[in-house]
Order: sequence, then structure tokens, then C-alpha cells
Amino acid sequence: MVDARPDPNAVYSLGTSPGETDRLLRQADELLGANTALVDRTRLGPGDAAIDFGCGPRGILELLSSRVGPTGRVVGVDAEARFVALAEAMVARRSLGNVEVLLADARNTGLPSSSFDVTHARTLLVTIPQPEEVLEEMVRVTKPGGWVLGFEADIGGSICYPDHAAYERLLELCERVIDRNGANQRIGRRVAELFRSAGLVDVQVESRADTYPLGHTRRTVRLDLVRALRSPLVEFGLCTEAELDELLTAADAHLDNPETVVVPHFSFLVSGRKRHNP
Repeated sequence: MVDARPDPNAVYSLGTSPGETDRLLRQADELLGANTALVDRTRLGPGDAAIDFGCGPRGILELLSSRVGPTGRVVGVDAEARFVALAEAMVARRSLGNVEVLLADARNTGLPSSSFDVTHARTLLVTIPQPEEVLEEMVRVTKPGGWVLGFEADIGGSICYPDHAAYERLLELCERVIDRNGANQRIGRRVAELFRSAGLVDVQVESRADTYPLGHTRRTVRLDLVRALRSPLVEFGLCTEAELDELLTAADAHLDNPETVVVPHFSFLVSGRKRHNP
């Protein structure tokens, strides 16, 4: 039977442009505090095994490495060869001897079942079609009694005040191209439900809505996403190069005003445990 699922390299809606790579590298620092709080729920410790699904060029590999120590094991998985190479270089540069990075489809990693104490994905389900398939794989590789963690965005709580036509237009374009790829930018609110549907128990959910001041790298995250999607936006005929440049210039100027209030999205931090006897 022919596998009708998309090529794993085509699943990630935001592409692998240099701008997107830079955004993901910054994100590792920007979200470290919240991710640390999420991992703290699990009591991940020395000698344990952890995996980061969709780790990209960095993910939370360093955080997991520090928790499991030299006797533990960390695996990063990504379907994009360029991201895997960058993550491997980071691992080598930081001498993380307990970390390996694999080129694999997050829906079918090929890893043994019940192998990891903690399984994690950050802003992965929000960018892919059929997130249930990835979550099913995450649960499969988790040990009975182990933890599954999700850190996902939801644009339903996005605020930019005062309102600005160019900013709103860019958000609309971004959502249209991601929707066209089958992803859902409002997945955050559904993650707890997805965890329960996947058979996880003790599901806990926390939502955060952070406001970013002028100068914070995450203040422009929604515009950075638009820049990462520049090629498909033009190729799909959703806008022209000239229109996109004009909108970005106007929106950048609006966000450069320190009095503009920016809440890019809600973040949902979700945890659940795999049953001992599924």
C-alpha cells in the first residue's frame, strides 16, 4: 500500500529558510524559563532517557541533557536534514556527550516502544497537519508511567494595541498560508483534549499570555513568521513581493513604538502520563 501521508520534509509549515532557522535558535533562549517549568513537572533526573520531537537546530536538548546527566540519554528528532546538522554541531560544540540527533519523521521515528521517561515537543503540533499522528508516536515511545509534554502556541489570544491595519493583514496572510498546508494555529487550546484522547492521564494544562516590550526579540515573532513564509505567500498568490514589503515596513514601524502593546499568542504548557497498563 502506498503511504499517502505528506513527505516528512514537507510537513513543517514554516520552512527552513535562514530567517526561520535564526528564529528557532532565538526561541530556545526566549522560551527557556517556561520550558524549564514544564520539565520540572516530571522530576526528570540523572540516568533517565528523554526525547525532543521536532528539535530543529536546538530545541531543548541542552535542558534535557543537564537534567539526565552523563549516565542518561537524550535524543533529538527532526525531519529536516539541515536542522539535524545544525543541532549536531551544537551538541558537538557544547560537548553534550549524552545527546544524539536523528533524522526521522516525527510520525514514525523507528525508535523502540516504551524507551523514554520524558517525551517532549515544542511548537511542533501547531505547524503540522494531523497532529494526532505525532502525538500517537510520542505516546508509543514513552515508558509506562512516563511523561509526555507539549508546549504549543494559539493565536486566538493575539493582541496588538492600538490596532493596526498592516499588522492585522499580515496575521491574516500568515494564517491563510499555514491553513493551506493543513496546520492549525489555534491548536494550543486543543492540546489537553488531544492528550486525553491519546490515552494519557493526569493531564495538566497551563496557559500563558506574555507581553513583550520594545527590544525583546519575541515582540516581532508574528512578523518573523511572515518573513519565514515569504516564498509560499507569493507563490500561492496571496500577495505580491511589493505588497508584502509595504505591509512589513508599516507593521515594523508600529511595533517600534514603545507604547504599542504586543501579545503575540497564548502559550499552552501541557503534561500527561502514560498509563502503566494501557
